[in-house]
Amino acid sequence: MTSAHDHADENAEPVADDVHENSWSANLELPEHADDRDLLVEEAITAVERTASGYHVNLVTHEAHGHPSDSLYDELEAAFEDVEYEHVDQCGCGGHVVRVQV
Repeated sequence: MTSAHDHADENAEPVADDVHENSWSANLELPEHADDRDLLVEEAITAVERTASGYHVNLVTHEAHGHPSDSLYDELEAAFEDVEYEHVDQCGCGGHVVRVQV
């Protein structure tokens, strides 16, 4: 698997550089995420990988990808065996929040 740093969009800022030893939110609703589902998935996986055990990350996704059950759940299940996730809410802007407990 390639990391978000290896992705074709070299101008995209990484969603996380360090491991978060607290609960946090990953902003995956920028214009580059709207245009690139692979980037959305890669950075969502990176965000979960960089969340310490016992904490959660809120993945805030762009409205362009619809409900996360259509665009993200399968990839989370394939990448991780030991995380739980749930759809928290749809944002007023149309995006969605998925809480992933590590």
